[in-house]
Formats: sequence, C-alpha cells, structure tokens
Amino acid sequence: MDPRRFSLRLVTRIETIRSAMSSRSEDIDRPLAVSFERLGIVLESDGSPSEAEGVLNPGITRDRDGCILMYPRAVASGNVSRIGLARGTELSGGIAFARIGFVLEPEMDYEIRLEPGGHGCEDARVTFIPLLDRYVMTYTAFGLRGPRVAIALSDDAYSWTRLGLMRFSEEALNALDNKDAAFFPDPVYSPAGVLSFAAYHRPMLPFSVNGQAPVSTILELDAADRESMWIGYMPVEKVVADIGALAHAVENRKILHVGSQWGTLKNGAGTPPVRTQDGWISIFHAVDAVGEVGHESRSYSAGIVMHDLRSPHKILYRSPQALFGPEMVEERIGIVDDVVFPSGLDPLNDGTFDIYYGAADFKIARGRLRIVE
Repeated sequence: MDPRRFSLRLVTRIETIRSAMSSRSEDIDRPLAVSFERLGIVLESDGSPSEAEGVLNPGITRDRDGCILMYPRAVASGNVSRIGLARGTELSGGIAFARIGFVLEPEMDYEIRLEPGGHGCEDARVTFIPLLDRYVMTYTAFGLRGPRVAIALSDDAYSWTRLGLMRFSEEALNALDNKDAAFFPDPVYSPAGVLSFAAYHRPMLPFSVNGQAPVSTILELDAADRESMWIGYMPVEKVVADIGALAHAVENRKILHVGSQWGTLKNGAGTPPVRTQDGWISIFHAVDAVGEVGHESRSYSAGIVMHDLRSPHKILYRSPQALFGPEMVEERIGIVDDVVFPSGLDPLNDGTFDIYYGAADFKIARGRLRIVE
C-alpha cells in the first residue's frame, strides 16, 4: 500500500472518530437485566508434556474471514507457559477447537528465568484495532523481573511479532509487577482529553510474593489501596507516527476500586472490552477471601463492568453481585481451586456474548451472557 494513501486514510479515520465521539454516553441509571448459562468445557490438556499442567485463560478473536480463534495458555511441568493457537469450528450446539501450534514461546529475557516457580508467556488477550488494521495481543511476560505486561502484533491473527514490554510515564509503575492487560478496540479520550488508544492493566502490591499478597495484609489496607483495574493511555498521533508508542502509556488512571459486596480483596481485567450502544462492556475478575480467619483461601468470580464510550475512566455500571463464580467441579478443583477467570468475549448478536474463561487454572470453559433490554 502507498504509505501516503495509508496516512491519509488514518487522518480521515481519526477525524471521523473525533466527530463520532463528540457526545458522551448517557449514564445507565438502572440495573442491567442479564442471564448467564454455562456451556461446558471447550478445551483441556491433551496429556502432552507442553500441557502437563493444563490449558487455561485464553485470548479470543475472529480472523479476517470470521473464523473464531483461541489463544490458550499451555502450561508445562514447572509452570513454564506458552501461548498456543486453536481454530474453532462452529457446530450445531457447540464449538470444536483444533490446535494449530504455538504463537509465542519463552524466548526473550523478560520471559525467561531459572529460579523455581516457572516462567514464560501467560494469559493472552487479543484485540483487533481497526485504526491500526492490526491485531494486538497483550500477555503476561514472566521473567527475571517478575510478571510484566508485554505486547505482540499481527496482521492476520496467526503470525505474531513482539513489540516489547509496556512502560509507563510514572516511574513508580515501572518498578511494580503488572499483569491483566487488554486493549480497547477503538480510540477513546484520556482523562486529559487526548484522543488515545487505551488498555487495562493492574499494577501489583510491592509486597506480593509469587503474585499473591497475604490475605491478612490486604484486609488491613484501605479498599482504595488494594489491587484493581487501571487504564493506560497511548496518544493516537504518537502511535500513528511510531507503532512503538503503543507500548508507552503516558497517562494512567485507577478506575475500579475493589467492591464492598464481592471482590473485596482485588480485581483485574478479564476480557477486552466490546462496544455496545450503551458503553464499553467487559467481563472482569475479582477475588474474595473464603474460609476461617487466619486460614483463608481465595475464590475468583466474574462480573460485568461498563465504561463510557468516550471517556472509559467513567464507569457506568458494575455488577452489584458476581455474574458467576466457581460452582462446577471443573471450576472448584484444579491446579488452583475455586477459580473462574474470564479472558475472552465473543459478541454473537445484540445483547448476546460468549465468555471464555479459565476453570481452576486447568481447563477452558465457555458460558453465554445475555443482556435483556
């Protein structure tokens, strides 16, 4: 493609976006009427060495021909993770996924470490960004520095090139472990009013060990200081000039404090957001302490968050109760018990979405969300 023609197309598209976003979404002043139905396990370990400790937490997208693709985290012995690729065939009553191979294996220094506890490429989320005409994958790179947000790019959703680690203008954020990132598909306005690409991320507490802070220590913190979802903003004009700027968040805002009714320990991004007429909708995960005081364990549940279309740091709606939590055997017992971890959202038609989620950090399940107007 002629670079001048591509540049002109980008400028035209940016002006169209600015015009379309001249008015903001109206606040949702009513509870959402929703239903959720479990559709069962869609992928589990094939017994090979590369999946000895399960397949979980998949990214989901559609290729340019509309075929559904899954990017499962495959975990080998010792918690060594790779990001796979599987293509779905839609059948009457279900979907069958066939493995194609791996799209990311631990190769970079920020994905490898020799200490016990594992390393690798974890928990992909995939977003197609029309303005860039590219697929963008965020994943957790677990290496010497600990878990960090990393980005990869693809033209076709099958072959991927690393862009590198995400970095932040606030130096304090660069020193923290960080994960649970996912991009919005279209530009939005940052809190400072700059047209930007946006991505969730979740900076972690500095005293967390292996990704977990002690429950008793967390409960001593003010709710506003517990781990929760942030949004990072990358100015569109900088990214159009240099795609590397997509990995540099120049503004960051904490946007979803922990709940008081559920998800009281922490929360984090789940699925990439999807545009609806009412706002950006995403399924996030949140964690509660369960069990006797002093001997608590953690339970992961999923809920809905809806953002303003123009300014996503404005929250229009969050689930007053969990949409679903660990109930089935596959969700209650696994590598990590009592976990449902949403990471892929596939819009089917108005108000209906398939949610793909990790079950007990060992298998991948699918559920159907319906929003009733």
